[in-house]
Amino acid sequence: MKILLKVKHFTNHITPRICARFISKGQTFYSPQNFSDYEDIRRNYKLHVPENFNFASDILDKWTAAEKDGSKKPSPALWWINGEGKEVKWSFDELGFHSRKVANVLSDACDLKPGDRVIVNLPRIPEWWLFNVACIRAGLVLIPGTTQLTAKDILHRLQTSEAKCIITCQELAPAVDSISSQAPLLKTKMTVTGKREGWLSFQELYTAADDKHTCVRTKSTDPMTIYFTSGTTGSPKMTEHSHCSFGLGLTMNGRYWLDLTPSDVFWNTSDTGWAKSAWSSVFAPWIQGSCVFAHFMPRFDPNGTLETLSNYPVSVFCAAPTAYRMLVLCNLESYKFKSLQHCVSAGEPINPQVMDQWKENTGLDIYEGYGQTETVLICGTFKGMKIKPGSMGKAAPCYDVQVVDANGNILPQDQEGDIGIRIAPQKPFNLFSQYTGDPEKTSSTQRGDFYLTGDRGTKDEDGYFWFVGRSDDVILSSGYRIGPFEIESALIEHPAVAESAVVSSPDPIRGEVVKAFVVLSPTYTGHDQEALTKELQEHVKKVTAPYKYPRKIEFVQQLPKTVSGKIRRNELRNKEWGKA
Repeated sequence: MKILLKVKHFTNHITPRICARFISKGQTFYSPQNFSDYEDIRRNYKLHVPENFNFASDILDKWTAAEKDGSKKPSPALWWINGEGKEVKWSFDELGFHSRKVANVLSDACDLKPGDRVIVNLPRIPEWWLFNVACIRAGLVLIPGTTQLTAKDILHRLQTSEAKCIITCQELAPAVDSISSQAPLLKTKMTVTGKREGWLSFQELYTAADDKHTCVRTKSTDPMTIYFTSGTTGSPKMTEHSHCSFGLGLTMNGRYWLDLTPSDVFWNTSDTGWAKSAWSSVFAPWIQGSCVFAHFMPRFDPNGTLETLSNYPVSVFCAAPTAYRMLVLCNLESYKFKSLQHCVSAGEPINPQVMDQWKENTGLDIYEGYGQTETVLICGTFKGMKIKPGSMGKAAPCYDVQVVDANGNILPQDQEGDIGIRIAPQKPFNLFSQYTGDPEKTSSTQRGDFYLTGDRGTKDEDGYFWFVGRSDDVILSSGYRIGPFEIESALIEHPAVAESAVVSSPDPIRGEVVKAFVVLSPTYTGHDQEALTKELQEHVKKVTAPYKYPRKIEFVQQLPKTVSGKIRRNELRNKEWGKA
């Protein structure tokens, strides 16, 4: 990749923990605080939200200025490796240089205007970070997506979002070409590597682009990014975040939960298509001036991960519980983590036994966090706070989190209900703006004075929250959010399937996996079920993103239904989890 530069004189001894002032009206992001006095921090938590805000100019460029005036030693803003000897290290200054050139590519060569939507489907390569920052500089609305998306998935996103540009790699370009004629508003296709007929070449445009760019002046409330997130019914919905909700709101994650400072090297293993990657690979660490460490790693490799933690000065590590479950199955005693100081986990509940095994072998606790695409951190166990294994921790200082009943009333301690965030009399700025184009879905998340997360839980006498389960049928597997409707729709396209119902099923490694109950068409009732299972699994992998396929399939004569004919997924789910 021609655009990638190295910092020649880099030392692992990065600048000591410092404070930096870089928001208008004197807003300060301080070094992390110990949470031994949780209530005091909650009482004093304040974050100024200016009328205009842009993460690139108000955060990243201020870190560049701090490096230049000597208040912050130059150090990598991004440190990328591919596991095969190649690496990239960009300071904040270099990140600014490259992202300004890319912003000009988007504005000039792609003819995109502020407010236009851009889909970016890229793996963990440095260009992914550049397009994140460049879209913010140009005032464009970024729509990230995983590279596992199929042509059908991409078409839905193009048609629903009305994106004018899609940026991807050569591997995904054929899928885009196969459906692009059905997306009339798509006017630009750009590939980051090589050349392709009908596509712009990013490398050529980058080389010719000017490095001078004036950042668009965006309002704090302007839309900045949209993530597609799965629900119980229908196709994935567009979850919209403003410039302040993530660009400022994720201060909560970086300062309090991740405990980051400019001296830290932080590695988050999330896929680029998920909001957790925005949380922990872009906004939270760079707000704190930390180094974002990235490993290309197309698929999670437990031993490769442990080797990386041993060989590089990663001080803070974040991974999904599934990853930790795989890591503790390795021979941890053969690795030494000289720099690692803080470990966190999010995406699904983590098993207390895994936490014990990790600490026994590394000496480090795992601090759990709870949030979703629509929010920043909702609850967490923060450094200095007592860890209650199995708990999600206490409410983040930025939110008033409660367990509420069917009428929106706060429930007493230890009583199960819906987990909600107070949005009245004033909605928190670090909550999503809306489900774009779906006001009914947006309003359905509100009950009384609370936004409902869709999760059920309890709150104990000490203020710790405990996850019970989803209040709907969404499946959380290996940190992925999977809607049953998508898999059921894929299955019904196969001639063998007369009807199906998809629910979660327990799994020792992934926590829960997708299971499909299938009623066969009459002409397939005599087929070999083992062979048919594999055929249906491969079919789903082709129709929708491969990670969604049902790892378990059970053939049944009929599905349980209500009197109105609706499938009772909860009955099947309870049976799987031994609650029947």
